[in-house]
Amino acid sequence: MFGKISAFILGLFGWKVEIAFEKFPKKYIIAVVPHTSAWDFPIGILTRSIMQQKIKYVAKASLFKFPLGGIMKVMGGVPVDRSKRNNFVDGVVDIFNEREQFAVCIAPEGTRTKVDKLKTGFYYMAKGANIPILLCRFDYSTRRVEIAKPFYTTDDMDADMEYIENHFRGVPGRYPEYSF
Repeated sequence: MFGKISAFILGLFGWKVEIAFEKFPKKYIIAVVPHTSAWDFPIGILTRSIMQQKIKYVAKASLFKFPLGGIMKVMGGVPVDRSKRNNFVDGVVDIFNEREQFAVCIAPEGTRTKVDKLKTGFYYMAKGANIPILLCRFDYSTRRVEIAKPFYTTDDMDADMEYIENHFRGVPGRYPEYSF
């Protein structure tokens, strides 16, 4: 029911969600690009509802403080402390290995400002847990959320990252000047 309500709300703003496959894997990382605006968050939450998937998301730890902290956690958020070096990738791989079903959303740009290369943590998480990556584009020019078929990493990281970056390159975000 919430999926239909979410689709209706996105539809009011002219958005559609297109999923290129039928059945979701039990475990996966969904990589969302471009991330140029705070508006990406509500679009993502509505899309998750339409997908009818229990997808967690990671965000900077400062967003989990009062007054938003409780809401962020209830909505599936996992805080990331970016101020200190820790083995976050291995921690997420452990979560995937401990659970029968788990999904997490990552914005590989790592920021809402312009970047020329994607961060690779999401790739290492998928590789370490032997799970697929769902490549998800928020195309503001066509108002479409596009989720590609599951992508499995290979033994050639350079070729994999080139494929992933080419999939996302040039897709206009809310602020096209910050798009990947």
